[in-house]
Amino acid sequence: MDRPRAYMDWNATAPLLPEAREAFLRVGSMDGNPSSVHREGRAIRAEIEGARRKVAAALGAKPADVVFTSGATEAANLVLTPDFRMGRSPLRIGRLYVSAIEHKAVFEGGRFAKADVAVVPAQADGTVDLAELSSMLNGHDRSSGLPMVALMLANNETGVIQPVAEAASLVHAVGGILVVDAVQAFGRTKLDIADVDVDFLIVSSHKIGGPKGAGALVARGEAMMPAALIHGGGQEKGHRSGTENAAAIAGFGVAAEVVAGEVEARADAMRSARHAIENRMREIAPGVMILGSHAERLPNTTFFSLPGLKSETGQIAFDLEGVALSAGSACSSGKVGESHVLKAMGLDPRMGALRISIGTSTSEQDIERTLAAFAKIAGRLSASRAA
Repeated sequence: MDRPRAYMDWNATAPLLPEAREAFLRVGSMDGNPSSVHREGRAIRAEIEGARRKVAAALGAKPADVVFTSGATEAANLVLTPDFRMGRSPLRIGRLYVSAIEHKAVFEGGRFAKADVAVVPAQADGTVDLAELSSMLNGHDRSSGLPMVALMLANNETGVIQPVAEAASLVHAVGGILVVDAVQAFGRTKLDIADVDVDFLIVSSHKIGGPKGAGALVARGEAMMPAALIHGGGQEKGHRSGTENAAAIAGFGVAAEVVAGEVEARADAMRSARHAIENRMREIAPGVMILGSHAERLPNTTFFSLPGLKSETGQIAFDLEGVALSAGSACSSGKVGESHVLKAMGLDPRMGALRISIGTSTSEQDIERTLAAFAKIAGRLSASRAA
């Protein structure tokens, strides 16, 4: 009989929570369109609004400020636009400043022209260069419109937590807008939209144990909002047309409620497990590099490199040993290419790097199987170099 596999890729997708599964199946079996005024339609609408309240509460936001989307990528493309409105008046954004370590969904610049996107460099520890960001913002041409800055709260590859509060002070000092991708941080660190002083947060359902196919753009208020990306029936107050994915949204709301109530205990447990994993990895292979380890990181993420091990080869090797992990972002149609995050940190983007990301149901057996696979792979590399 095959041994159980070890799932160590929670940053790609967290396993579906039982509570979220129940909500997804229950609402998915309900009749009615949430825009219909009859009883069935109102029942579906009530499920969506209940989920909106739960997501808002988990983030310290108001329900009215949560716009549901099909996921974080759509939310990013919705908010990253030069066209905004302040109430009924148009508001022009002149330039987008993105950190060099952003997820591809943000790094591509959304609806901005390529010429209007500037990249803010990162430092060797994987954090954004605040001094360079300050210089770029102070040199911004206000006649073109306001500056917008996109900075993730925690990097999806390294897990490094970014100095968002400090960045917010710089951005708001020049009247700019700060958009924060909180996809990886949500559910793994305590998160409140007011505490981090951002204008917009991007979150995703399937990263916290909710169903795939739902995400949200969360604003600090309704006064300033981006021009709609998807036009049609005017759902989500006109911000995102199209019949809502009620089943996925309901599961998203339940997942948000669950993780918000357990975030501190979950973080402590994951941090302890990560510490044990990394110590054992260093004992097994002293040459292993734990990337981003000199900065504050998510409690569940280990991004490592073994000299001589390519990313794609490493993924396959671990998979054959019954361990699921990744080479970083899992949003590139299965492709394993050079890491722009490694390049931004001043490392060779061609170097092999793999990501272990754990969660609350990661077991001792999962960890032992992963470390056994690591030892076997590291041993083969050592033997090949000695031959």
